[in-house]
Amino acid sequence: MADYEPTSRRPIAEVFRRTAQGATRLCLRLGVHPDAISYLSLFAAALAGVCFWKSGAHPILLLFAPGFCYLRLWCNMLDGMVALASGKASWRGEILNDLPDRISDVLIFAGVAHSGWMNPIIAYWAAIFALLTAYVGMFGQAVGVQREFSGIMSKPWRMVILHAGAWLTLACLWWNESAIRFGRLTVLDWVCLIVVAGCVQTMTIRLKRIMAALRSKSAAH
Repeated sequence: MADYEPTSRRPIAEVFRRTAQGATRLCLRLGVHPDAISYLSLFAAALAGVCFWKSGAHPILLLFAPGFCYLRLWCNMLDGMVALASGKASWRGEILNDLPDRISDVLIFAGVAHSGWMNPIIAYWAAIFALLTAYVGMFGQAVGVQREFSGIMSKPWRMVILHAGAWLTLACLWWNESAIRFGRLTVLDWVCLIVVAGCVQTMTIRLKRIMAALRSKSAAH
């Protein structure tokens, strides 16, 4: 569907987008389909989840897990760039872009939950709120206004927070006599609670903006 133009696109910093320009040209030259890149992002998330999961027995994996989280984000950006550049952007592509993304959130937080470094229930609540945050963001597009990417705990920032938690946990294991608790909670407990709190703020902001857009749309008619 060469004439299709996405109605809502995630704002991405130009410096980050430039990192994928060469890869976009290579994908076009090799005929790589954007769907394949979407599946690659899912694979990267699965590797991140496995690294977190196995880090209980092999803490060094906490060093590498964030890298796979960022690879997931990079592939999420690259598939859209390739889809637009190749004229293959479509409604079907939007579904195949978003569904693996939601599965990726679950895979990563499930790995964190079973890492042995935290209370698994807290991590699963973080996964639930991550899904709800994305779901709320799509409300606007579903009711005929813009999709919302606003708020402090969007997908990229969830990965940044996890990165900080993973490396801080590893630093505590190496240089803090393996003491990873602050109060009654571990580093990753606190990280996942921050994710939950941030998701609540993000959902609130997104709902307010969507409702404001709907009121403006109604007033215009």
